[in-house]
Amino acid sequence: MKAIICSQWCEPADLVLGDLPDPVAGPGQVVIAIKAAALNFFDILMVQGKYQTKPPFPFSPAAEIAGVIESVGEGVTDLKVGDRVVSSIGYNGAREKVAADAALTVKIPDSLDYDRAAGVILIYSTALHALEDRADPKPGETLVVLGAAGGTGLAAIELGKLMGLRVVACASSDEKLQFCKQHGADILFNYATNDLKEGLKKIGGTKGIDIVFDPVGGDFTEAALRSLGWEGRLLVIGFASGPIPRIPLNLALLKSCDIRGVFWGGFNKAFPDKSRANLEKIVQWAADGKLSSHVHATFPLAKTAEAMAVLSSRQAMGKVILHP
Repeated sequence: MKAIICSQWCEPADLVLGDLPDPVAGPGQVVIAIKAAALNFFDILMVQGKYQTKPPFPFSPAAEIAGVIESVGEGVTDLKVGDRVVSSIGYNGAREKVAADAALTVKIPDSLDYDRAAGVILIYSTALHALEDRADPKPGETLVVLGAAGGTGLAAIELGKLMGLRVVACASSDEKLQFCKQHGADILFNYATNDLKEGLKKIGGTKGIDIVFDPVGGDFTEAALRSLGWEGRLLVIGFASGPIPRIPLNLALLKSCDIRGVFWGGFNKAFPDKSRANLEKIVQWAADGKLSSHVHATFPLAKTAEAMAVLSSRQAMGKVILHP
């Protein structure tokens, strides 16, 4: 089978399109013929050797896939050959076939296409875990989403609206903000042309901001933290801007606010049944049109480096998908 191969730590441009043996389903596994594989920012870090997960060589990027089950291993009873499915596999999605754990594989309705299905797993699961399990949201509260036009940011906007929150989308261009508005954002804020700290203080008013969803990091984190009201919650999702911020903890003391980490990967391992139930709910919402699972662009497998460049340049509005 064809695969994008990472045989040493490298830049995306150095990845190779080559051949690997077809996978075989072991006990508790299914082999999936991949129709769409979704890329994420961490895929770039993974091939560079800068991510916390360091797969054995050779491996392929792309952690979430959609496709058709080609074979099932011993002990698999709830999935069968021909089922349309999505699966969270960690890595190895940028190839024609993969052996995936059946426990992490979920059927998808015929009304949900493969491209949109591949993009729902990580971003919506992360955003749902962040907002539902970590943020303790109350209808009418104000949710600020940093990096709002990216995949995870878009998921937070849509899920925030489903939860009855007032959503403030923060992004670096007016084009991105208009995209956010189309997907439900109530208030738009351009932090490339305006001061984030002062802008969010005005938006929050005397009460302040209730929840900040932060997948960006860097200098944006402290500015957003300063906008929180009493008992506000800062959700630490990731650090797409690069630097990991150093937070003056007196801010948490003075505001009696919380800084809450959101690590969906750990949650997924610790509470697999709850995580699977969340994914099944997300898949159905996407099939029902309640979630857009917007696809920014699709690329053939041979242009994986170009697809990853779209992510690294922060051009993507929604998901970037590979077609093996």
